[in-house]
Amino acid sequence: MIATSEDITQLRAAVRELCSQFPDEYWREVDQRKDYPQAFVNAITEAGYLAALIPEEYGGSGLGVTEASVILEEINRSGGHSGACHAQMYTMGTVLRHGSDEQKRRYLPRIANGELRLQSFAVTEPTTGTDTTKLKTTAVRKGDKYIVNGQKVFISRVEQSDLMLLLARTTPLEKVAKKSHGLSVFLVDLRDAIGHGLTVKPIRIMTNHHTYELFFDNLEIPADSLISEEGQGFKYILDGMNAERVLIAGESIGDGYWFIDRAKKYANERIVFDRPIGKNQGVQFPIARAYVNVRAADLMRFEAARKFDEGVPCGAEANIAKLLASEAAWEAANVAIQTYGGFGFAVEYDVERKFREARLQVVAPISTNMILSYVGEHVLGLPRSY
Repeated sequence: MIATSEDITQLRAAVRELCSQFPDEYWREVDQRKDYPQAFVNAITEAGYLAALIPEEYGGSGLGVTEASVILEEINRSGGHSGACHAQMYTMGTVLRHGSDEQKRRYLPRIANGELRLQSFAVTEPTTGTDTTKLKTTAVRKGDKYIVNGQKVFISRVEQSDLMLLLARTTPLEKVAKKSHGLSVFLVDLRDAIGHGLTVKPIRIMTNHHTYELFFDNLEIPADSLISEEGQGFKYILDGMNAERVLIAGESIGDGYWFIDRAKKYANERIVFDRPIGKNQGVQFPIARAYVNVRAADLMRFEAARKFDEGVPCGAEANIAKLLASEAAWEAANVAIQTYGGFGFAVEYDVERKFREARLQVVAPISTNMILSYVGEHVLGLPRSY
């Protein structure tokens, strides 16, 4: 379904209304305690927003990536942190496109109604990073089970999820004709896995993002945890990454507008030398420049989302949207800090919290340099750089 501007306007208003129930104080306290925003995630799940991409036949809304990106944008623009729940949207692609009918029937309705959470996505490893084809976690078939061994790092929301997508090597690298072959995707039930071959260790980071290191020690998972064909998992994972880039771009755009709104308001209200500081071009121009850049990134986000929803190639647009949006948000974050001066570092103003959150998107889920490498090779036809 292609959304109209009226649809988007109504969606924005509805999400904003829900988010208004969770003001700055809520997010500030959650951040300070390093808690999971359980009440917010429950509310947004009950409202059906996390099931935006799940087809109606499975209890979802059957919406497109355009609408999903707007939902995440509005959460962040309200001062919230959609990183607590965004993965349930972008992990859907792998299950929807490649899961079996039985897997869809078993899991999707329960994910849509909130009975189950699919918030975790285990790919990254300590020694391989972005070089995914070299990952070392293995899954070996033994009868009606797979035995998993290895390690993952920077895997989010493991303790807040019931299910997790796992990418593991099922055929040794030296035995495949192409290095991207021999990787498989599994839908792991964390309720059975944790403490029975899977050990979870929290990692403290600068944001309240609930990130973990995972250790697999002869973890047994049922053979029917495999999604589609063994050895083709890398392709299935890539298939959902364009949606992920567009959704993350939406989040960053929401952050960017939040910083600009706050900087604009403060610049109008803060009086120094008998005049509002926003009257000074040294304060005004950086805010205006940040707004211009967020608006430009916003347009690229919608172009990428439109192409994705129409089913046409959008790799370039999705990657560019993510790069522009994350960097525009980070620029706006710095402008807001500079506008507030010392008060920007005070917890009660929330700028420092959002400042930390916005910085993450420049690095994850894919860094700026990797996007530039993609554009150089796949868009401009330059030699592969890595």
